[in-house]
Amino acid sequence: MHKVLAFIRDRHSLLFKVVLFVMAVAAIVLIYPREGKFKYEFQKGKPWPHEDLIAPYNYPIYKSEEVLSEEKKEVLKSLKPYFFRNKSIENESINRFETQFENSWSQFASEGEYSNQSEYRLRNKGLSWIKHLYQKGIIELHESIEGKDGDFEVNVLNDNVAVIRVLENMNTIQSAYAELKDSLRNVSAVERSFLLKAMEDCLQRNIAYDEETNRLMKEEVLSQISLAQGMVQIGERVIAKGELINDRKYQLIESLKREYEAQLGDNSQVYWILLGQIVLVSLLILSFALFLISYKPEILRNELKTLFLLVLMVLFVFASKMAIKIENVNLYLVPFCMLPLLIRTFFNLRIALFAHMVTILLVGFIAPNPYEFIIIQMMAGMLTLFSIINLRNRSHLFLSSLVIFGVYSLVYLSIGLIQEGSFEETNWKFLGWFFGSAMLTLFTYPLVYIFEKIFGFVSDVTLLELADTNSKLLRKLNLKAPGTFQHSLQVSNLAEEAIRNIGGNALLVRTGALYHDIGKMNMPNYFIENQNSDYNPHEELEPEESAEIIIEHVIRGIELARRYKLPDIIIDFIRTHHGTSKTNYFYHQYKQQNPDEEIDESKFRYPGPTPYSKETAVLMMADSVEAASRSLPKYDGKRIENLVDGIIDTQTAEGQFLNADITFKDITEIKKIFKKKLMSIYHVRVEYPE
Repeated sequence: MHKVLAFIRDRHSLLFKVVLFVMAVAAIVLIYPREGKFKYEFQKGKPWPHEDLIAPYNYPIYKSEEVLSEEKKEVLKSLKPYFFRNKSIENESINRFETQFENSWSQFASEGEYSNQSEYRLRNKGLSWIKHLYQKGIIELHESIEGKDGDFEVNVLNDNVAVIRVLENMNTIQSAYAELKDSLRNVSAVERSFLLKAMEDCLQRNIAYDEETNRLMKEEVLSQISLAQGMVQIGERVIAKGELINDRKYQLIESLKREYEAQLGDNSQVYWILLGQIVLVSLLILSFALFLISYKPEILRNELKTLFLLVLMVLFVFASKMAIKIENVNLYLVPFCMLPLLIRTFFNLRIALFAHMVTILLVGFIAPNPYEFIIIQMMAGMLTLFSIINLRNRSHLFLSSLVIFGVYSLVYLSIGLIQEGSFEETNWKFLGWFFGSAMLTLFTYPLVYIFEKIFGFVSDVTLLELADTNSKLLRKLNLKAPGTFQHSLQVSNLAEEAIRNIGGNALLVRTGALYHDIGKMNMPNYFIENQNSDYNPHEELEPEESAEIIIEHVIRGIELARRYKLPDIIIDFIRTHHGTSKTNYFYHQYKQQNPDEEIDESKFRYPGPTPYSKETAVLMMADSVEAASRSLPKYDGKRIENLVDGIIDTQTAEGQFLNADITFKDITEIKKIFKKKLMSIYHVRVEYPE
């Protein structure tokens, strides 16, 4: 037990990453449907490329979607819609008429001197016509009867008894009022006006569309439609090798595929399907892990980066499963090109491309048409990545969306031409799905911000914001320590130029250079670049005290960076820009003052660590070279060359770059760039031979 615990303790990081990959495999396998896959690929209009296909068992010949759709239309066309008579509306309308009649009769009778007999006559006349119109029926104008002729029949439910009625024998609201007016033509104009006013708002639709009954009737008649049209007997040849796949043969093969995949999902075969899925997914995930091990092992050393990549892949597989499952949603609506764009934002092109390829292969196994799907997605992903280098602003993202839509459409139409030889069979709805996918890709920008906060990553967009010299912290540095600020600008220019030539993240090193000395704001006058007079506060201090103040600017810089919530990747530049080097000036000063004393070098040495990336190593060189160049008594090519070579060679000899992925070739190139840049800064002329 003790050995097991010790093993886990010593290799906990490795074990955690193994668990992550196993969980990713398990999640993807759980997402996969427990259905078998038909082992043959085929296309309508093409010859059958496999061996003769013999029916392994009896199976029905299923009707095509087009045939079923037409049959459903015909059945529904013959179905008479159901309406119901609402008697409560009739009663309410009659009561409303009597109330309105009663309220307005007194005034009407006094103006015309009408008798009680007239009141009785007019009331009965109004009531009789209202009842007549309701008995005839005032039907709701529903889409099921729009544009129909007068002899169109409908079912009207009255006390759950259906009666067939024709439309011409019923009224709408408009025709009911027209009929009412016509019926009152023999009445005087005054009485007709009074009755029509009393009947206002009394006529309502009493025959309404019955949603529930119509739904049930539609389900019943549709359920009676047979899904099959014939049978294929066991041992019967479905199609011969090389035979052209026409419409009938295509339907025979599709029917076998449907039946085959349905039967594979039964009983014990599910376990074999599950085993196959586990092996397949494991191999694909393993290939991704091996790629990272051979190409970018530092990503695997970072748990958050590993988790980020695996989470993205699982999420897109899950989104694909949901798109396939949801009715009226196409798989191509899923914005697969968002995956490589997100990964490219935080990592490099190769990782983004390989992760995209693995994810597409994982989804391709459950896609309806895997060959077409993989081709389209791979082409779109590659061209998007190669056309959009980074996402530093919204215009780049919009451009990438246009590229995605264009590539999707062109590849899909090209495949259609290869398969059909024309655009006649092209499903133009797919262009709409492609456009939707391209538009969803625009959400990459806010997702970048979300993933930055969740996983602690830094994108180019964030680096651009931090590199703005008008940012709060840099403005503060300029005000408190203007000399340090100018020094940081010069260092950023040197480091950026160097990293561009040897390969690396130029924007990252520029941003890190701007912040590397922010700790000097704590005591700016103790640093020579901020001293505007002959007074030097170090003259009043002992060498070890001065060294402590100088060394402390690294610690103060880290504290200040965390207070302003700078990313860890920027703090690394602050932490490593002096490595484990010594404050040589004060060290030698102390040595001169105490020649016989054994010196504790730790008092004069920066705590480190040393640079552990190409970018931090370049910054260390640029910082030292730029600072030292200011102390040259005279600027000429020879002095600058000796300065650059001496400083960088000393840092190399001290082992400051042992943990950084930088080569001697890179260092030689950096020296050349620094010499050239410093000569330009100080306007050094080329020395001509005598």
